[in-house]
Amino acid sequence: MSQPSTTLGYALFATRWLQAPLYFGLVAAQGVYVYKFFNELWNLILRCVTGQANETYVMLAVLKLVDVVMIANLLIMVIVGGYETFVSRIGLQGHRDQPEWLSHVNSNVLKVKLATAIVGISSVHLLQMFVDVHHTSHHSLLWGTVIHMAFIASAAILAYMSGPMAEHGDRSHKGHGPAQGQGGADGGHCALTSVPAEFSTSAAAARAQVTVPIPAQATGSYGDTSSYENSSPYESRNPSSHDSYETGAETRIRAARFPSRKQLEEFDEDHPRDFDREVLARLGKLDFVAARRNVVFVGPPGTGKTHLAVGLGVRACQAGHQVLFATAAQWAARLTEARAAGRLAEELAALDAQPLLIVDEVGYTPFDADTAHLFFQLVAHRYERSSLIVTGDRPLGRWDEIFGGAAPAMVDRLAHHAEIVRLEGDSYRMRRATSAWAE
Repeated sequence: MSQPSTTLGYALFATRWLQAPLYFGLVAAQGVYVYKFFNELWNLILRCVTGQANETYVMLAVLKLVDVVMIANLLIMVIVGGYETFVSRIGLQGHRDQPEWLSHVNSNVLKVKLATAIVGISSVHLLQMFVDVHHTSHHSLLWGTVIHMAFIASAAILAYMSGPMAEHGDRSHKGHGPAQGQGGADGGHCALTSVPAEFSTSAAAARAQVTVPIPAQATGSYGDTSSYENSSPYESRNPSSHDSYETGAETRIRAARFPSRKQLEEFDEDHPRDFDREVLARLGKLDFVAARRNVVFVGPPGTGKTHLAVGLGVRACQAGHQVLFATAAQWAARLTEARAAGRLAEELAALDAQPLLIVDEVGYTPFDADTAHLFFQLVAHRYERSSLIVTGDRPLGRWDEIFGGAAPAMVDRLAHHAEIVRLEGDSYRMRRATSAWAE
């Protein structure tokens, strides 16, 4: 694209800030509704205290209060959702009260929510008419009902249209997006001169990804290392995926190339000596993926870092996100090959399209300066664009032992928007081996 065209495009895009005063005007309008609410409430209290309020009046007054609250909710939806969609992203990452719908709001979702809110307000108005039917003309009742039905019909049509439009957008994005490579992990380390076959992804599998609920997964113990080390990344532990049909979640889970199927619910929370269960519950909501934040699990071998990383990755796949898993050595091999082929920039851009990457076993193998720089580029390229989950045996302050001079800048970007989770304790595998020997 030419420089004049780029400049013009940026200038036109900057005009979105002209809408900002409109949303602040709606904030002032919401203040007016707050005043109206308390004014109506005060009048209701006065009439009840003085005995001037009958049952019909109380019901109508309460409906007016409900009406005011619903309109205020509608204003909040327009202010927050509209500003987020059309002006600028609202930085609520990590806030415990962040609305669930804000992470996936778009113009279609906003229109449907507004339509349903209007239907609710119209319902309250119509109910007020029927409660006070003796003072409402038949003409008003008729047209009130007709208008209410029109609101219902329009909301239903909007909801119906938003589905195909969203699906069309997803198909367009997947059909024209860059080809995504997939990470593989076998629990060991691979040479930097080769890339595992598991990194390749078929275009058919990528096109087949759709968001549907995942069938029940086979459960297993975290300490069952045989399933971790010996299972093929191509195998699914759920036979129904082979015998009946594949779900989009199953496709994403296999494409992620997890070393085995692990779930957060299977994690033995009593094993680590120092473990924050509230953090795990918060991470399990996957808000960090929508907020493009990172997660770093730090602890000795066998404390459950990989289990938690895989569990979060599986849950992200179930939620509709694409995930890639590989050990640090395998990521190094992949990036080294891309650089040797002269396509490192394209590879990093393709990885950015993946909402979540998992880098396992950081620290088990030190890297030379060139490989460390590749990792820095991976972290820097995803900074505030997409999420990373990293597991390692050393705190971030000791990453210079692994990445040398590239460590400070890498850690600065990785930890800026990150949840650092420390796990302390003995190896779960060694505990099971010791217990078996004692028996």
